[in-house]
Amino acid sequence: MNKSSKKDSKPKPNTLMRFAGIGLQMGVIITAGALFGNYLDENQNNEKPIYALVFSLIGVFIGLYLVIREALKIGKK
Repeated sequence: MNKSSKKDSKPKPNTLMRFAGIGLQMGVIITAGALFGNYLDENQNNEKPIYALVFSLIGVFIGLYLVIREALKIGKK
């Protein structure tokens, strides 16, 4: 192999770092959903935190979708 072909190939990102980033992204999405739901609950004067629960669960489902999609991408490589 010559030096130019080594420079052309980009290093692949570490799988562990990719999943760590996905975990952080999932945490941010769930937190944002919970905070938004809490905001709605406070403005609607709800006795029970219905919106916080609903938007937290929506954040969990979105986060799981992103994790599964990324895992399938990694599995294909």
